[in-house]
Amino acid sequence: AVLQVYGARAWGWRGWLAIHTWIAAKRTGEAHYTVYDVVGWRGKRGAPVLRIAQDVPDRYWFGEEPMILKEHMGSGVDALIDEIDKAAAAYPWKTSYTVFPGPNSNTFVAWIAQQVPQLELELPFAAIGSGYVN
Repeated sequence: AVLQVYGARAWGWRGWLAIHTWIAAKRTGEAHYTVYDVVGWRGKRGAPVLRIAQDVPDRYWFGEEPMILKEHMGSGVDALIDEIDKAAAAYPWKTSYTVFPGPNSNTFVAWIAQQVPQLELELPFAAIGSGYVN
């Protein structure tokens, strides 16, 4: 089992100041990762901004290489993924997105971290919008 939190420089001028974050998980025995992320353009197309789907966990974000912010592997991670699933289902801003002050992609990951403290995640200062949950 693998659970990773990624961050990559945000798109365009925002990348000078901010990162975009997402979560990737693969349960024991699964062949594919599930990626949990929030992207504002989905809302502009009438879809929820929150997406949970099979995807490439470490994909580049608009040409920016991702970095692992937190990683859990092995025993106990399947239970941690279950908790993340529950928290994602309860995320209160599934259809809302505002670059600043939030809710945005970093708000989502901060929400998960707040709901699942055993994730032991502290987002960096560049995760603008992560303070929206407080």
